[in-house]
Amino acid sequence: MALWVFGYGSLLWNPGFEPAAKVKAVLKDYHRSFCMLSIHHRGTVENPGLVLALDAVVGGQCTGVAFQVKPEEEAQVLAELRARELISSAYVEANVMLMTEAGEVEALAYVIDPDHEQYCQFELEKQAQMIAGAVGGRGPNPEYLYNTAAHLDQMGIADADMAWLVTRVKAIAEG
Repeated sequence: MALWVFGYGSLLWNPGFEPAAKVKAVLKDYHRSFCMLSIHHRGTVENPGLVLALDAVVGGQCTGVAFQVKPEEEAQVLAELRARELISSAYVEANVMLMTEAGEVEALAYVIDPDHEQYCQFELEKQAQMIAGAVGGRGPNPEYLYNTAAHLDQMGIADADMAWLVTRVKAIAEG
């Protein structure tokens, strides 16, 4: 069986591998949320940023991309994804069922552990303030927000909270 990976945040614009195929996909009972404190990639322990995670919500849904990994690259891609996504134990690897135009696809997804200390729930204004001022090992937190929002727009995926955050973070940056 082919290895598929669900992208909903930075994997949309930086999967880290050349997929054999990619299709728009919907994951039920989760939503995309800035609910993970980033203390490595987009922030620090002293000044955490926020990154997206799949947060379980009954009746929710998240639209993203299912990436099929080339069979000969599965072990390498899986190792690289684990090094990237499991830098702390805030994300949990999960096998999920995605809906695509061609039917269901089982995929690997990285979902948030709501019991982990990096899990958070903040109002949009606080999210914007944190994102605007954070920088981590992979760069500025606003860059993460802008790239993700741009790719969602390109795919025709509406996300009102993301659009609001982009506008607000840009306003904060302009002073």
